[in-house]
Amino acid sequence: KLAGCTLFITGASRGIGKAIALKAAKDGANIVIAAKTAEPHPKLPGTIYTAAAEIEAAGGKALPCIVNVREEQQIINAVEKAVKTFGGIDILVNNASAISLTGTLETETKKVNLMMDVNVRGTYLTSKTCLPHLRKSRNPHILNLSPPMNLNPMWFKNHCAYTISKYGMSMCVLGMAEEFRGEVAVNALWPKTAIHTAAMDMLGGSGIEKQCRKTDILADAAYCILTKPKTFTGNFVIDEVLLREEGVKDFDVYAIAPGHPLMPDFFLDVETDEKKLSGSQHEGPGGAKADRESAPAKPLSPVAETFRVIQGAMTEEYVRSTQGVFQFELSGDEGGTWYIDLKTQGGSAGFGKPPVAADVVMSMSSADFVKMFTGKLKPTLAFMSGKLRIKGNMTLAIKLEKMLTQLNSKL
Repeated sequence: KLAGCTLFITGASRGIGKAIALKAAKDGANIVIAAKTAEPHPKLPGTIYTAAAEIEAAGGKALPCIVNVREEQQIINAVEKAVKTFGGIDILVNNASAISLTGTLETETKKVNLMMDVNVRGTYLTSKTCLPHLRKSRNPHILNLSPPMNLNPMWFKNHCAYTISKYGMSMCVLGMAEEFRGEVAVNALWPKTAIHTAAMDMLGGSGIEKQCRKTDILADAAYCILTKPKTFTGNFVIDEVLLREEGVKDFDVYAIAPGHPLMPDFFLDVETDEKKLSGSQHEGPGGAKADRESAPAKPLSPVAETFRVIQGAMTEEYVRSTQGVFQFELSGDEGGTWYIDLKTQGGSAGFGKPPVAADVVMSMSSADFVKMFTGKLKPTLAFMSGKLRIKGNMTLAIKLEKMLTQLNSKL
């Protein structure tokens, strides 16, 4: 369906952008790889040239262009080169994105600028530069990798700058879909679950991939959108929802670890899914206590009992392998400051501030804390859904999650 079509894809040297490119290449499409990685990156796989080789091998034609979407002239040069090489542009995929999951006071100005420049301004300028050429195409599309705009404050409080920047991309969809209705289709695509990419590895650490789907699911969903007529416009599409409508029934093929619980992506309210995953009945301290009723009667409250068990389960090996101090700021019943010291000899845990400065501060409700430490709520899921806020050393936070899996049987 996309044979002979020219796709201009930002950030196509790896991850989701490359997956969309390879899917279109199988039809014999022309792909403009507009990305900034010309030399191999020390931590991230792939360059515009390795992506070009894969696209050619898949049956497409590739034009690698060095493009940092923060630089308007680089966008203009790449668009001119694409038109000169392939005769026009039929599809633009705004995939390039920057992420920093930090609170307002912790987000450096240069990170704010990066996210606004890449996500909002880059998307806007690339769309603006491609639009005169898209209008000449038979079935032109702009597709932004951005979420439906969910104004639940939960999605703003932990990473305000990132949310603003992603919603800026979504606002481009709202505005341009209406502005160019009848001429160019403009839509957004977002995954229902976390997608396994190099960026996700950096955010979540090793082991995170089991909770993710492959980039193939977004490539298949993008293909569905880009092969629809230009009357299909102004939509905020969720990959799984669209593919189910298209008749796909087996989603295990997209899972990195079929059968493993999947982590929902940002900006989608997933309380029902989370309850299903965690097996919990209700939010709040009542729910937390109900979850523990099968255990023997205890004189201590759930949070205090949890810390008592943690203290009893501590070993020199945990302390030696973790080397971190964790402070918990809990709200609700049994709220207050608690800590786990896995740095000082012997280790300790309990109520109050830790004996030495904390490396990681975690804020959450006491009910969710108990769920997390009894294996009913995964820390990554708690973090992604806004139930857990983390400040400090993320690598140590991930180490704590590994320790939790070993502690769960005792808790």
